Amino acid sequence: MKYVIILGDGMADEPIAKLGGKTPLQVANKPTIDRLAKMGRNGLLHTVPDGFQPGSEIANLSVLGYDVPNVFEGRGTLEAASMGVPIADGEMVMRCNLICIENGKIKNHSAGHISNEEASELIAFLQQNLGSDTVHFFNGVSYRHLLKLKGGDKRIVCTPPHDVPGTPFADVMVKAAVPEAQSTADVLNDLILRSQKLLENQPVNVKRKALGKDPANSVWFWSPGYKPAMQPLSELFNIRSGTVISAVDLIKGIGISAGLKSVDVEGATGLFDTNYEGKAQAVIEALKTDDFVFVHVEASDEAGHEGDVDLKIKTIEYLSERLAKPIVEAVTKMDEPVTIAVLPDHPTPCCLRTHTSAAVPFIIYNPNATPDAVETFDEFAAQKGVFGTLSGDGFMQLLMNNK
Repeated sequence: MKYVIILGDGMADEPIAKLGGKTPLQVANKPTIDRLAKMGRNGLLHTVPDGFQPGSEIANLSVLGYDVPNVFEGRGTLEAASMGVPIADGEMVMRCNLICIENGKIKNHSAGHISNEEASELIAFLQQNLGSDTVHFFNGVSYRHLLKLKGGDKRIVCTPPHDVPGTPFADVMVKAAVPEAQSTADVLNDLILRSQKLLENQPVNVKRKALGKDPANSVWFWSPGYKPAMQPLSELFNIRSGTVISAVDLIKGIGISAGLKSVDVEGATGLFDTNYEGKAQAVIEALKTDDFVFVHVEASDEAGHEGDVDLKIKTIEYLSERLAKPIVEAVTKMDEPVTIAVLPDHPTPCCLRTHTSAAVPFIIYNPNATPDAVETFDEFAAQKGVFGTLSGDGFMQLLMNNK
């Protein structure tokens, strides 16, 4: 048996008035995913352990069956694995967003989804002007970058910028959780304030403002940690070899840390215009040599953060018909049976524009297993699934043990 997990980041939602009290998953025209739900077995999965914020780093580690309290060392460390950034003893790594601040408030977490080229120039500019023997900026993708701080103390309180759009930035700057971490908080807050002065009239931002685009006029630090120690999935489950496919450094980093190969797909953007067909073909190719493939699509999460209901529906339909459909068609022709799972990592309700900890629906389609009575894939239909509500490594145990 081989296995594919199709993960639509943030796909789950809450009932929306303009949709007649239905969710985007209920409204979307998604015949392939609905067919998988009808042919497979369904349930709900709690992906956020008690005491943790509902970030994609936490939720995706949970989906893959990891004991989050024991392995999680911050989002930045996972992205560092994807970017090839080494982490030595005594070094702390954090996510560094380029964000847009307007009238003293966080307007958005992505600087208007700044391009890779613009962001690369800005990160190099910040390293030149703010970098030192202890402070290092590393360029990532779009608004997603890294900061490495020698001697940093991770016992600090940081606010993800996508959680607080419209909030005065001064109210959610870095705070020390213990007195010993105050110097780390002071360094990080000083870097934020200095970045704002440097970036305001940087040529990239001058051009963006002239074009009516949001400027990347501040950095924002969050999710600190030290070098993580994760067992590979091959030691946790019966996986000989596997592949992760994503446009997002975080997910690539989780996959690499889990012992999976990372495959890049040309035209994969992390947005609604990502190359769905290219990702589908990458899954099909990987299945020729590997027995486990984890393919991740960010688009629905970004639509949820923007509060764009129509776009979120479209991203769900694209995932169903442009990604899942060609995968389903291909695996039916393979000599070895393939189990396909579909699920989000967490909800990103359009009305809230941030993540929640609610349980998410999931499908496990095993061609050798008897289906349950569920006929569509959504938050409410899954409540009637045979698997009930799971947590911890329950999903992966069901998936990998063919139960």
